[in-house]
Amino acid sequence: MNTTAPDPTPTTRALAWCLHLLILGLLALTAVRATTQHQPHTGAIVATATLCALVYAAGPLLPRIHRSRPAVAWWLTAVGTVWLALLTLSPDAVWVAFPLYFLQLHLLPRRAGHLAVTATAAAAITGFAAHQHSFAPAMAIGPALGAAVAVAVVRGYQALYRESEQRRRLIEELTTTRADLAHAQRTAGMLAERERLAREIHDTLAQGLSSIQLLLRAAERALPDRPGIAARHVDQARRTAQDNLAEARRFVAALTPPALENTTLADALERLCDTTGARHHLDVKFHRTGNPGPLATTAEVALLRIAQSALANTVRHAAATTAEVTLGYLDDHVTLDITDNGRGFDPAHLPAPDSEPDRGGFGLAAMRARAHALDGSLTIESAPGHGTTLAARIPRTPPTEPEVRP
Repeated sequence: MNTTAPDPTPTTRALAWCLHLLILGLLALTAVRATTQHQPHTGAIVATATLCALVYAAGPLLPRIHRSRPAVAWWLTAVGTVWLALLTLSPDAVWVAFPLYFLQLHLLPRRAGHLAVTATAAAAITGFAAHQHSFAPAMAIGPALGAAVAVAVVRGYQALYRESEQRRRLIEELTTTRADLAHAQRTAGMLAERERLAREIHDTLAQGLSSIQLLLRAAERALPDRPGIAARHVDQARRTAQDNLAEARRFVAALTPPALENTTLADALERLCDTTGARHHLDVKFHRTGNPGPLATTAEVALLRIAQSALANTVRHAAATTAEVTLGYLDDHVTLDITDNGRGFDPAHLPAPDSEPDRGGFGLAAMRARAHALDGSLTIESAPGHGTTLAARIPRTPPTEPEVRP
């Protein structure tokens, strides 16, 4: 019935039915008392009480009154007018004023509701005093106190309702925020996994395929004048393809890289240096310093991948003749240094990772990302014509995140 109110809840519907029953019950009580006590104008009282009940019942039944504030005001005026007529006939009608207070406060704006309650209380006091043919202050206590109680109850209910609505909106916002956060976390997880997969593919399959390509080109240049050298290049390409196949299978199965199976990181790096030097006619030497100690698998994998990517860049881009790989164990860090005597480059003018992948931009970004993921660092020192030194530094204590094998 209130055009500004939201859809009624079970509680508000129950309260509305209680109000309806209270008003109709009090009107019926007025008619019954007039009949049983043989009051003057009994017929008029019964007829007026019935009319008041019918006018009141028209409010909840007529759709127009539910949608229009002016219609509500006219309906309340009609109910009040018939009630005043009933009050002039019977003093028992004064009890109907109490539920009328709630009706007026609920349906009318705040100021209009207060004025209507004041006018109804004044009419109740005046009508009851007229039937008693006298006036005493005690006669005003009942209607006035009822009006005060009605105002307090309705305003309290409205305050509770506003608080409930605010809480409902906060819950909806929280639910929406949690859904957005979950979506963001899923998206971040997908992006992180894509980045990890990109690094793994670049450092394993892509580098292996690049080595195979270089070996096959060397074999092609050796044919037909030097078939023995060509056959050796083809054999090395075949072994590289076998290693790549093993990497791919471990990669799909999310296992430890085969180079680290049943061996140490130092041995894996030394084997990498020997293999790279044999396949690409590059003098690669391995050194180890410090006392080896336990190292998280994630750190071992990251250092091995960084060494693989750095040596692959040396073979593809540096035109170097010598390279050195140094693994150092410090008290709280592990260091990996890769140095070559190649043509060098300007680190400040590297291509974007996704713009010129053949120039090595993605490989350096992937190496740096691997080190940063383990709270480490990666630095590059190089200049045109002066070779390149790449230094990775990773804490020996693994990060707090659970260990995830690539």
